[in-house]
Amino acid sequence: MDRPVLLSVVEIGGYPDFRPLYRQAGFEVRLETRMRKAMATIRKLRPAVVVAEFNFQSDFRDRTSSLESMMSVVQKLPETRVIVFYEKEYRHQFDRLLARHSFYRTFSFPVPEDELRASLERIA
Repeated sequence: MDRPVLLSVVEIGGYPDFRPLYRQAGFEVRLETRMRKAMATIRKLRPAVVVAEFNFQSDFRDRTSSLESMMSVVQKLPETRVIVFYEKEYRHQFDRLLARHSFYRTFSFPVPEDELRASLERIA
């Protein structure tokens, strides 16, 4: 039986490597560290889940982060679930993104592993 694909997009990191947890939840895991590569992977593999970071970038004129660019690709895949990790200090900026996009789950750092696992198990 083929396992559903989970794409982990780790642009900055600084938190635990959740790949073992993703595999335990029943996913084949792919990792990308650049958003352009991640968007190409999404188009090619059509993953069941994308786990990405919200990294606020104040130098963007018309967006809050590269996550917005990724969401323009994911919107074309209604079955793909997106989980986002974010820093509490940037919640007000993240709220701007939440006004335009919906996500399966969002977690502020530190990410509660038990809740992340439970969310993934519901998808798998």
